[in-house]
Amino acid sequence: MKKFIFAAFILVSGFAQAQGQFEQGMSKAFSLWKEGKNAEASAMFERIAAAEKSSWLPNYYVALVNTISSFGNKDKETVNALLTKAQTALDVEMAKDPNNAEILVMQAMIYTGWVAFDPMTYAMQYSGKVMEMYNKAEAIAPENPRVVFGKAEFEIGGAKFFGTDIKPLCAKIDKSISLFAAFKPETPFSPKWGLDRALEVQKGCK
Repeated sequence: MKKFIFAAFILVSGFAQAQGQFEQGMSKAFSLWKEGKNAEASAMFERIAAAEKSSWLPNYYVALVNTISSFGNKDKETVNALLTKAQTALDVEMAKDPNNAEILVMQAMIYTGWVAFDPMTYAMQYSGKVMEMYNKAEAIAPENPRVVFGKAEFEIGGAKFFGTDIKPLCAKIDKSISLFAAFKPETPFSPKWGLDRALEVQKGCK
C-alpha cells in the first residue's frame, strides 16, 4: 500500500512539475513578446509546443506571433518566412482539431497576411478562403468575439475597396466589443486578444 501511495505521489508530483514548467515557459514567452522580441517569443513557444503536445496553445501562439509580425512588412522573403512558419505551426493543431474556432480564426489571419502583403497578387487567391474560415468559426462559436470581429473587419476592408456601405458591418464591430466584455477565456493562456483593435476599427466607423 505504501509503495502504491509513493508511486501515486511521484506521478502527481511529476504532473504538477510539468504543468509548472508549461506555465513558466508560456509566461516567459509572453514577456518576450510584450518586450517586442518576436523571434525570441516565437522560438520559446516552439520549444513549449515540442515538449507539451497535448496543448494547442503554443503552436497557436507561434502562428499568431509570426502572422502579426508579417503585417506591414514589405519584404517578400521576410513575409514568406513568417507566414510559412505560422502556417506550419497551425497545420499541426488544425490536423488535431479542425473544429476549434480559435484555430480557424488564426487560419483566416494567415490568409489575410498574404492579402495584406500584396492584394493585387493574393486577394483573389485567399479572400474566399478567409471568409470560409470565418464562416466555419461562426457556425461553431457565434459568440466568440474574435470570430465576429475578424469577419467584420475583413468585410469592411472589402466594402471600402468596392465603395459599398460599411454601416451594417460597423454594427457587427459594436457587437464584437460587447462580446469581448463578456468573454471568459477557458485558461489563463487562452486567446483573449482583439479588443484594442476592435475599438480602433470602431473609431474608424464613426
